[in-house]
Amino acid sequence: MENYIISLRGIKVQFDDLPVLKGLDLDIRDEEFITLLGPSGCGKTTTLRIMAGFAEASEGDVFFEGVRINDLPPHKRNVNTIFQKYALFPHLNVYQNVEFGLKIKKIPAAERKVKVKEMLELVGLGGFEARDVNLLSGGQQQRVAIARALVNQPRVLLLDEPLGALDLKLRKEMQTELKRIQQSTGITFIYVTHDQEEALTMSDRVVVMKDGEILQIGTPQDIYNEPVNAFVADFIGESNIVPGVMRRDFLVEFANNAFRCVDKGFEPDQLVDVVIRPEDLRIVAADEAPLTGVVSSVTFKGVHYEMMVESAGHDWMVHSTQASEVGEFIGLTMSPYDIHIMERMEDDSLDWIEGESSASMEGGHAE
Repeated sequence: MENYIISLRGIKVQFDDLPVLKGLDLDIRDEEFITLLGPSGCGKTTTLRIMAGFAEASEGDVFFEGVRINDLPPHKRNVNTIFQKYALFPHLNVYQNVEFGLKIKKIPAAERKVKVKEMLELVGLGGFEARDVNLLSGGQQQRVAIARALVNQPRVLLLDEPLGALDLKLRKEMQTELKRIQQSTGITFIYVTHDQEEALTMSDRVVVMKDGEILQIGTPQDIYNEPVNAFVADFIGESNIVPGVMRRDFLVEFANNAFRCVDKGFEPDQLVDVVIRPEDLRIVAADEAPLTGVVSSVTFKGVHYEMMVESAGHDWMVHSTQASEVGEFIGLTMSPYDIHIMERMEDDSLDWIEGESSASMEGGHAE
């Protein structure tokens, strides 16, 4: 049986009779980078707070290396937490901020000096020891917060949306830095975000959450290529999701046509959701494809064009390196492997997905 550094069993949390976590089970491996991903209110931050000891479960148990730690206060747990607001001490310089936890532990001054220097070098702030933290950039302040959290050598580092306050370019740089630091130290990182790119870029495994429950756990590749339902497919990247009917194994009907697919095990004529990624739709001549439509918009995205195509009562999103003209009548085709069949979701769930996706594209923050 595999040994886990943290295990959650049957965790339930309610706030004012509102269920926030609904019997959560989760196992976290030592030295992995795992991300809790989901929209605002899904319970991911509450899950992190349960691990840290800042919140108490109404039911369930928290185990650290097999030992139940429900009643252990935060300062006695071998974990540290970094929040979106770094909470640096403004009256202390960089060195003193990082050193603070070691002084509390009464580590000898000579040993403190070595540890602080090592940590500042690790986060790329060597030579910044005497710098006023108030004069640092947001990215530099975050590095100080990371060094301060890691200098005590916790077994687990909890990170609650720590990149949310940074601009896009710096966020991308820090994604790479955080993964490098995690691999260099071998410390388990448990990361909370609503940003799909962060989750896919940094994680060994991703935990997708919705409404206090875990929908899927897997590698970034598994989550992206084999989502368990339409919600996960839409939340992890952009997707075309349309209703369909599974006529029989390996044959699905949607958009007024029957298509070969690689899915099986559904009931004959079962109602399903059909998911196709925008990059998997290929543009061909209209007389060469079963799916045809009119291009309604074309947007240049840098590495590809994003086109919306009106076809069979749906707006299809297509990503291609070649742009068609607005108003052009085109054909769309895809391989059987590009068609993903899901259990049909409730209509209100899909409406909610669209609203959440719009908020994400508009730069909205979650939980």
